[in-house]
Amino acid sequence: MADYLVIVESPAKAKTIGKYLGRRYTVKASMGHVRDLPKSQMGVDIEHGFEPKYITIRGKGEVIKSLREASRKAKRVFLAADPDREGEAIAWHLAHVLDLDLDAECRVVFHEITKDAVKQAFERPRRLNMNLVSAQQTRRILDRILGYQLSPLLWRKVKKGLSAGRVQSVALRLIVDREREIRAFVPEEYWTVDACFELPEGRLMARFQGYEGEKTPLPNRDAVDALLSRIADATFTVRTVKRSERRRNPSPPFTTSTLQQEAARKLGFRAYRTMAIAQQLYEGLDIGDEGSVGLITYMRTDSTRIAESAQQEARAYIAARFGDAYVPSTARRYQTREGAQDAHEGIRPTSVTRDPESVKPYLSRDQYRLYKLIWERFVASQMSPAVLDTTAVDVEAAGAWFRATGSVLKFPGFMAVYIEGRDDDAEDETSRLLPDVAEGQVLPVPELKPEQHFTQPPPRYTESTLVKTMEELGIGRPSTYAPTMETILKRGYAVLEQKRFVPTDLGEVIVDLLVENFSQLIDVGFTAKMEEQLDAIEEGKRDAQSLLEEFYRSFEADLRRAEQTLEHVKLPDEESDVVCEKCGRRMVIKQGRYGKFLACPGFPECRNTKPITKEVGVACPRCQRPLVERRGKRRKVFYGCSGYPECDYVLWNKPTGQLCPVCAHPMVEKTQRGRTVIVCSNEAAHENIQGVNAGVSTGVSEAAPAVARADGAE
Repeated sequence: MADYLVIVESPAKAKTIGKYLGRRYTVKASMGHVRDLPKSQMGVDIEHGFEPKYITIRGKGEVIKSLREASRKAKRVFLAADPDREGEAIAWHLAHVLDLDLDAECRVVFHEITKDAVKQAFERPRRLNMNLVSAQQTRRILDRILGYQLSPLLWRKVKKGLSAGRVQSVALRLIVDREREIRAFVPEEYWTVDACFELPEGRLMARFQGYEGEKTPLPNRDAVDALLSRIADATFTVRTVKRSERRRNPSPPFTTSTLQQEAARKLGFRAYRTMAIAQQLYEGLDIGDEGSVGLITYMRTDSTRIAESAQQEARAYIAARFGDAYVPSTARRYQTREGAQDAHEGIRPTSVTRDPESVKPYLSRDQYRLYKLIWERFVASQMSPAVLDTTAVDVEAAGAWFRATGSVLKFPGFMAVYIEGRDDDAEDETSRLLPDVAEGQVLPVPELKPEQHFTQPPPRYTESTLVKTMEELGIGRPSTYAPTMETILKRGYAVLEQKRFVPTDLGEVIVDLLVENFSQLIDVGFTAKMEEQLDAIEEGKRDAQSLLEEFYRSFEADLRRAEQTLEHVKLPDEESDVVCEKCGRRMVIKQGRYGKFLACPGFPECRNTKPITKEVGVACPRCQRPLVERRGKRRKVFYGCSGYPECDYVLWNKPTGQLCPVCAHPMVEKTQRGRTVIVCSNEAAHENIQGVNAGVSTGVSEAAPAVARADGAE
């Protein structure tokens, strides 16, 4: 029997660590938490100091039995759960279950699962950090109080199955407030006028800025006509040409928040998917001769700090692969944002020498894509700045001032490896090259292009922008972003349409109810301050008991008042024009877990339901019935024949309304290498790819056949 027992959370992590520790160590997995508050009751004794009542999680009996047997035979037990509050709480619960000495140095922490990091961690075990445990337990108690006292109120006053929470409710309020801002938005008219000069060296496009060097807006057509009249016979002259060199620095290594944002932008990953894959990369994967290896450092962090050893390794790698010019004179260090914990490093590869291509054969497609993103971001973060030659040309005609700007990439620096994605459609600043002109040069008569615009409302939140906003406002912590958004969707408070959050009627009702009756609970500032208080408990600067007492005193008063004054909220059903074929009633639109659907209002006498179908204007190539948009169990949109199940034709990509001129099958939009292209949906029998909006692509579709059986749909 081995001398030492090591307990981690997962089998994958156990396999990786066991390889490094040798025969004297037995590594077992607890499969996460072994104790928790009971589901059948609140499990918190409010009257006796908010004492939690923990029970063994159902189904964990055999796991605990196995761990107890192993711990009795071992000379020493080490608890090596993840290095955060949750991991510390798991270790504490294990210590109780296994009757370990809570004062013993049994806790082992490492921020990357590599041979050196693991061995160093076991050379300096420590005692359990009860401040971390207390912070986790306080958060759990707060969430339990809200879940078991506020949620039943929502069940009685609105409908069953609802929930509210500190972070969840505030995030939902952001979504609802944005939607109402969009509805209330009044667009304002404005115009632009571009002057297009055709020169021997190329085209120069300058936009009107104002008069006599002063910015002047063009609010309407009259202002445009006045400008056009003023410059109708004027001479256009280059007044100034300003050239400068600008340096652009790389983005810092990923934090949890920025990883989720960038994976959403570049890979189309939902936040929970990003974190699940990152966990696999952290815990370890089999990569051939090396065996099981942790490929990235710990992925729940809000710090951008990087270990000096990792920086030096990166600098050596960059010099060898790209040259000395790509290595900055001093190692880059990034300032962690105010309020960040800085307990862990930023997210990085455990060894920069494991480039994405070398490990690709051993990873799944999603694992490879996320690892590549993390690797490239880290390498770029340690590289020299990009250098751009920028040019600004001011053109004048009868006192009217036009400007053209452009920039050319002079030295790529970090951009040779990685460029951060954007949430908007901003043009790439490195691709606007202006023709060479001189000050005083008279330009030919331009083509003038006036164009009317209207101001746009703020966009709905995507997962990326919602995570960014939550982080900026101090709502939640890295580990809470993904589950918070999932809960909002699962409860039917919002749906994702074109990857953007749209609140449902139920979501708006819940927000209004909470704002009216629990204004503090749903206040952004209060929620952010509560996170700071939990951080203070973790740092040993705040007493958990007093925090719970202060919170509950205010919450209980609001709860009691709401019980007495809040009337039952009736959610009206939206009537459709679809007639129930079973009983003749007009069906109503209901909101379910996976979006809206049609239901008979005669429930429970009539239980007829059917999906809401949206025709896409394309006929099924098999039977000529309309193709309709459908949504699978995981809310993924696909396009199927309205004649299903008689006809099982399915498209996984959005049809454009065009038909292939070769085979008459629907053309569909598809993303390839970051570009949207239009491809024929017919089983890749021919090459018919066209670029969307920008040029023509001559590439060959690498997509699998877009036609699939409906019974294979999610």
